[in-house]
Amino acid sequence: MNETMVCAVGNVATQPVYRELANGASARFRLAVTARYWDREKNAWTDGHTNFFTVWANRALATNVGASLSVGDPVIVQGRLKVRTEVREGQSWTSADIDAVAIGHDLSRGTSAFRRPNKEGDTTASPRPEPNWETEPESRSLDASQQQPEPAGVT
Repeated sequence: MNETMVCAVGNVATQPVYRELANGASARFRLAVTARYWDREKNAWTDGHTNFFTVWANRALATNVGASLSVGDPVIVQGRLKVRTEVREGQSWTSADIDAVAIGHDLSRGTSAFRRPNKEGDTTASPRPEPNWETEPESRSLDASQQQPEPAGVT
């Protein structure tokens, strides 16, 4: 199936609207994507045109969007682009929607704390401890007097 997949980086422009429907959860919000460019005359970054997309999320993604996003959050959205044209009251309107596959906070612009949702009926799950990436296992660590210098180079 030929679909136009896009990855859009922007800001949440409207509060996500969450609805529980007969076929599962659904959420939508508007995404503002503004191009930035270097203006040589001003010697500064300048905002260009802003595109607005309606982002649609379904099922578990919709539930997580409702619990995680708010207006102004910088996000990355991946999904299927759908452009629609319709006539309303004699005027032609074009809208661009993204049927989201994945949505996440843009970590180049801030921090986020990820939490897995609890599965219904699963009360035995306990969080796994975080691994300590800063220290070596005891069997491999050497004190400073036992460490060998690294070779200068291999020719």
